[in-house]
This record gives sequence, C-alpha cells and structure tokens, in this order.
Amino acid sequence: MSATDDSAPACFWEPAPQRPRLQRDEVHVWRAPLARPAAEVETLKELLSEDELRRAESFHFQHDRSSFIVARGTLREILSLYTGEHPRLLRFGYNAFGKPELTDAPVEVPVRFNVSHAGAWALYAVAAGREVGVDLEVMRESVPCEELAASFFSQREVATLMALPVGDRRRAFFECWTRKEAYIKARGEGLSLPLDSFDVSLAPGEPAALLATREESRAAAGWTLLELMVGPGYVAAITVEGSGWRLRGWSWPAHKPSSEMH
Repeated sequence: MSATDDSAPACFWEPAPQRPRLQRDEVHVWRAPLARPAAEVETLKELLSEDELRRAESFHFQHDRSSFIVARGTLREILSLYTGEHPRLLRFGYNAFGKPELTDAPVEVPVRFNVSHAGAWALYAVAAGREVGVDLEVMRESVPCEELAASFFSQREVATLMALPVGDRRRAFFECWTRKEAYIKARGEGLSLPLDSFDVSLAPGEPAALLATREESRAAAGWTLLELMVGPGYVAAITVEGSGWRLRGWSWPAHKPSSEMH
C-alpha cells in the first residue's frame, strides 16, 4: 500500500520473510500476539537489559509483567532482523521526552521504530531514516469519550465528534485518539506537544489524515497518517515522516504463516 493511497486502511498481515530488507521507501509494521506460552516468555525475558527487567518487576500483576516482557523481547527480536545484531546486544537510548532509539547499531541508515501494545496485540513500526509513530487502543465501553474529548481534543475535533450520531461517537473518539497519539509519538516531543494543538480526521468513512497544526502553515504536509486494521474491537494508526513510501504489514513470528495468528 502506498502512502499516497488513502482509499482504504492497511488491513493486511502477510507472512514475513525471516530476513526482511528495509528499503528507504518502505515502512514495515508488525502485528504480534502478547499471549505466549510460559516457556517462551522466559526465553524472551533472557533478552532484556537490566533496566527492562526492573521495569518488568515493577508491574503488580503477572499478566501485565508477562505482556511487558513479551512486548520488549519481541521488539528486540524484530530489530535484530534489521541490524544483524543479537537481540540481547541491542542498546537503546532515549530523548528528553522518553522516545527510544537504537544506539551503536551497525547500519548505514538509522533504523527508526515505535511500539504500541493493548489488549492481546502489540504493533511495531520500523522505518529507515524517517521518524515513525504508532498507537493501538482497545475500544473500551467504560471510557467517557465525550468528556475526554472536551478536555483534550481541538475545538474542530470536538465539534466534528458531537455532530455525529451518538452510536458513531465511540469509534470516532478512539480513531481520533490513536491518530493524535501516533502523531505525537512520531514527533517524539511527548506531552510538550498539546493534543489540542493540531487537528486529525475522525468522521466515519473519512481517510485518516493530519488536517492542520497550529505551528507553521506547512507543518502538516510533512507527515503522513494512516489507519491500521488490527482486529475486532481495536483501532490503530501510524504516522510517518514524509511521503512517497510503501507500507507493508507483517505477522510475527516471521516463520509462521499469518493464518496461525488468528
């Protein structure tokens, strides 16, 4: 799927090659299950750094601890495909707002990545030399959508949301939320970039898009935003720096056919 093709969201998850090649004009997104056998969780745990292990132990519930271990261990396995480094040897640095990046990776073009996980799934976006952000959410019934929108969305987004039929507002809220989070994560500026300082599309049937920012007039043109289809009950989005790139969606593990992932 080309970044300029906004006729449909990216909803395919192909079986991936064991050694994918990341071209400058491609962005790869991996969908991985978080529920793994206990033995596999222990294997992934052995790949983590000391600080990652401390973060894992900080979770009170075993389910949350296991999900974190799987998410981070899988990130290391995926990035090792692109760098050629053993997953355990990968080193991460963080910018002032906490966005991770690879340090000392033996690649000519910097490998940029972003991660999001919710419910049963994790998403990993990988790009060569361009910033990328991804967000995944479960459409929970308990979330007070209209109240949160009034607090965090832009005036344009709130007006669009409240003009929708009541039955359409929950999905529209989550689509708006994931698109905004994906953009913020791609920018790597954390909450120093207020959620109401830019507008994204959210009306049903309207392609995902960054509509406007309150910065320089051409800022929105420097990013491409797409919807990702993960599964029933989920919404997701990806934001990528620039245009003219092709999106590929792959299932993890790479050696298993996608039919085994459902």
